Amino acid sequence: MKLAVTVKSLGKRKPELAKQEMELNPAPETLRELIAATVALNVRRLREKQESVALIPFLTGQEVQAQGETGKVGFGSVYNDGVPDVEDAVNTAMQAFEDGLYRVFVRDEEATVLDAPLLLEDGDEIVFIRFTMLAGSLW
Repeated sequence: MKLAVTVKSLGKRKPELAKQEMELNPAPETLRELIAATVALNVRRLREKQESVALIPFLTGQEVQAQGETGKVGFGSVYNDGVPDVEDAVNTAMQAFEDGLYRVFVRDEEATVLDAPLLLEDGDEIVFIRFTMLAGSLW
């Protein structure tokens, strides 16, 4: 099943990540399964990125311009060489959802119950909105 996923952070004009296509097999039946599958896929992508090594990294002019529009130009290097554990990452994502640190929308409808049936269709748009914690002190 192919889904279009967007991650947004409140307070930023542009989405942190552009809409990306994500393929999940088997199709998740609940929000809990959707979150777990999304986290597992991202951990796998991170591991693949850690393992790929460019002998001489470079950026084309087009890549520099595209990255400049998002506000950060870089080689995409992963400096943390620790291998993430999928189970720990999924547990952290579930706890963050339960604590209200992000919300999930499926076809413009908020999904609020982790174990309720989730009827996904091929090509559905999924949006993760991450809330930003404010720093400061109370006086």
